[in-house]
Amino acid sequence: MSAASDRLNLVVLISGGGTNLQSLIDAIDAGELSASISAVFSNNSEAFGLQRAEKAGITTHIASHRDYENRSEYDAALADQIVKYQPDFLILAGFMRILSAGFVARFSDRILNIHPALLPKFKGTNTHQRAIDAGEVEHGATVHLVTEALDDGPNLLQARVPVLEGDTAASLQQRVLKEEHRIYPQAIQMLATGKLIIQDGVIKDNNGFSVTN
Repeated sequence: MSAASDRLNLVVLISGGGTNLQSLIDAIDAGELSASISAVFSNNSEAFGLQRAEKAGITTHIASHRDYENRSEYDAALADQIVKYQPDFLILAGFMRILSAGFVARFSDRILNIHPALLPKFKGTNTHQRAIDAGEVEHGATVHLVTEALDDGPNLLQARVPVLEGDTAASLQQRVLKEEHRIYPQAIQMLATGKLIIQDGVIKDNNGFSVTN
């Protein structure tokens, strides 16, 4: 965090509509999130989230993975662009790419993701239908630290919603998405205020005690 601004400097990575990006922009504008977004990167030139960023006056970059021979080359080039902004945290907001171990190591303890499930349940994709098929009575979203293993980093914050009779994947997704928009800015604000600290892959409270959610 910049001592001059006392605000977290964020870089956000997206691939699609950018509704979680919008929730961060709105929280910053409302004074609820002590941060600024210095850049938004997308691997998809058609991502509507790019328009959201541009409307908010945020610098955008299109970094297509199709321009590179393999994932390692793409991740290295992407990281080289991101470091120019000296971010405190990279925020994955619907970035539909699995990051290589080299990329994660380069930004160790500084990459956050929001996953539409109550981790460690339902890692990966199609989480809402899988929750329904499994007969879960509750579902939700998790803000977690990104590690080399997919959806496996320690949790910062979770939100729970009931799985209702007659729910479809689409209806359940909408209730979970509303919670995502609430807890992502909240989790980042907890880091901005020092209520949560990330140290060597462990989430700690401001007394130095390890926490799990």
